[in-house]
Amino acid sequence: MLVKLTSRAWSLKILALLHAGVPGRQAPLLSATSASRTSFASSLEHLVQLGLLERNPGHGHPLRPEFRLTVKGVEAAEIASRIVTAVPDDGGFALLRRSWTVPILALTDTPQRFSVIKSNLATITDRALSTSLHQLEERDWLQRDIDTSERVPFPTYLAVNRGIEINRAIDLTA
Repeated sequence: MLVKLTSRAWSLKILALLHAGVPGRQAPLLSATSASRTSFASSLEHLVQLGLLERNPGHGHPLRPEFRLTVKGVEAAEIASRIVTAVPDDGGFALLRRSWTVPILALTDTPQRFSVIKSNLATITDRALSTSLHQLEERDWLQRDIDTSERVPFPTYLAVNRGIEINRAIDLTA
């Protein structure tokens, strides 16, 4: 579910805003996210398809509907709020909006090999995983160490600093 949720750039921010009490109309949500209309609409539609948002019956104009969280959406919005709160700066949030950032950080609470991360994120390509790991390492959210305990040394990845804060914000049992 986490991979599906983060596959649209503004999904986490929209859920966090609804959790914080921002009205479910498009105009207040759009202005609070500072997203483009196209990207915002795509994220909003994606959340409806995932069953996390629904149109609020009897409210809003047909061309400008009002949305509300579903029961499943309330749980996801709480997690999204904790994740977004862990990254207060815009530079960090830009990285957080990338598709694979949150799922990778969710898996790296303990040192993980590249192959283990890839197998847990079945749809990710080697290139996308490598790029994401490099970006997280540059931002100092992920630490890369070389494990020399076996005959062939191999790198392991561990969430650190903001990365571990985001990891702790995610409740994987939900």
